Amino acid sequence: MIDYLIIGAGLAGVSFAETALLNNKSFYVIDININSSSMVAAGLYNPVVLKRFTAVWEAQSQLELLNEFYRTIEFKLQRKVMYKQSLLRRFFSIEEQNNWFLASDKLGLAPFLSTELRLEKFPGIDSPYDFGEVRSSGYIDVALLLKSYRIFLKGAGLYTVDDFNHNALVLHKNQIQYNDIKAKHIIFAEGFGMHQNPFFNDLPLDGVKGELLIIKAPHLDLDVIVNTSIFILPMGNQLFKVGATYNWTDKTDTPTEEGRQELIDRIREVLTCDFEIISHYAGVRPTVKDRKPLVGTHPEFRNVHILNGLGTRGVMLGPSMAKALYDSIENGTSLPPEININRFRIK
Repeated sequence: MIDYLIIGAGLAGVSFAETALLNNKSFYVIDININSSSMVAAGLYNPVVLKRFTAVWEAQSQLELLNEFYRTIEFKLQRKVMYKQSLLRRFFSIEEQNNWFLASDKLGLAPFLSTELRLEKFPGIDSPYDFGEVRSSGYIDVALLLKSYRIFLKGAGLYTVDDFNHNALVLHKNQIQYNDIKAKHIIFAEGFGMHQNPFFNDLPLDGVKGELLIIKAPHLDLDVIVNTSIFILPMGNQLFKVGATYNWTDKTDTPTEEGRQELIDRIREVLTCDFEIISHYAGVRPTVKDRKPLVGTHPEFRNVHILNGLGTRGVMLGPSMAKALYDSIENGTSLPPEININRFRIK
């Protein structure tokens, strides 16, 4: 009998698998959706909500764990997936500049917002009001991470791709059984597929579709991530990842002409140089109305657990939420009420 059966191998599932591995626990992963939203995620991490100039919840502790977590994975996989890179907010107005400086005095934001304007002009970008710099930012190459980690798991005999039949899951007091697999616990990390899960489909998981482009812009000289009405992330070789859209009604992972045109229009508002579209991607991010993850244990079945709703900040939240769930299961540590699924249960 193994310790954990993990359903899903996006950022949530892989984060829990790595956490189990680091704690010498046995597990097996059933990947139900190899084209999950994680595969098309931008992978950006930064400790500030730039629309409102507010600190990300528990940003400092998440960043500390993030660095250790992904460096360990890089060593294991012999693949570089984490890139520390400056993120610059392109200001829209003098008023936004002033709001930035006001925010930089706040206790939770002071470590992350530079109080000096970045005045340099990047060839190809229109920036009449200059930039503000966010510290402790960067990105994870999510597609390479997940692809490499799945290969690692498969090579170790710990991974398969298959549909999951919830009706075939047999629950006992101290174990679960699924076909010929017996485990002490099952972790559901299904992303938007949670809606088909009879144990947790009452939870308010929503999905927001995001689309992004890979563009080639030979005359865009940029070595930092730029955040404006879109993000622009340099990938090397004159290629840039640009996104993202937010569509709350379309729940498919099919790229749309509307999304493509929206991104083109926004790019043209920022860039002063020509560009060529190389690729177009789409995915549905699992989100929750209060912008916090869904983490916890089923109220009736104590060996059935969920790790979901990481949303747009999955690379930051994944390691810390996996650790929180693991500590809750193994050590009886209380989950923070902000993420505990009990916040949606009838008292």
